[in-house]
Amino acid sequence: MFSEFAYNVFNESIKKYHEKDDVSQSFENPYPVEEIAHLLYRKNWIDTVQWHYEDIIRDPNIDPSEALILKRKIDASNQDRTDLVEYIDSYFLKKYHAVEIKNGATINTESPAWAIDRLSILALKIYHMDEEANREDASEKHLKNCQQKLKVLLEQRTDLSLAIDQLLNDIEEGRKYMKVYKQMKMYNDEELNPVLRGTQ
Repeated sequence: MFSEFAYNVFNESIKKYHEKDDVSQSFENPYPVEEIAHLLYRKNWIDTVQWHYEDIIRDPNIDPSEALILKRKIDASNQDRTDLVEYIDSYFLKKYHAVEIKNGATINTESPAWAIDRLSILALKIYHMDEEANREDASEKHLKNCQQKLKVLLEQRTDLSLAIDQLLNDIEEGRKYMKVYKQMKMYNDEELNPVLRGTQ
C-alpha cells in the first residue's frame, strides 16, 4: 500500500534528522531524483526542520532579531512545503492520466498529496509523542497523558492511511478523479503583495 511505503520513507527522514537534531545540518536525499521516494523524503525533511523551527521560535527568551530571521525561514519553509505537495500531486496526475473516468465519478475534498502531507506531519507527531511518553525525567502523570495521546495518534495513522489508499484506489479505478488547484499564495509574490511591491 502506498501509505505504508510513504510512512516508512517519512520515518527514515525523521530518524536521519534526529541523528544530529540540528536545524542547520546539511541535507542529502538518499533516493534517485526520478523516484517518488525522493519527493517524499524531501517533503518530510522540510516538515521535520520546520517542526523544530516552530519549537525554537516559541522560546520566550529568544532575541527579537533572531526571531525575525527564524520567521523568514519558516515562511520559506512553508513555500517549499507547498511546492513539494504540488510536485507529488504532479506525480499522481501523470501516473493516472490515462485512467478512464467512470460515469458518476466524484472529486475528493483534497488531492492525494495534501492527504500525504497530513501523513508526514502525523509521522512527526507520533515520533515526538513517543519520545514524551517514554521520557525518563517526566512525571507519571505526564507519561500517562502522553501514552494516551500516542494511542490516539496511532489510531489516526491507521484511519488516514486507509483513507489515502482508498482514494488512490478509487482514482486508479476511475471512481474518483483528480483536479489540482495550484495554491497561488499571494503574500510571497512581489506583484500580489502590496507591501512587497512598495505600495503600502
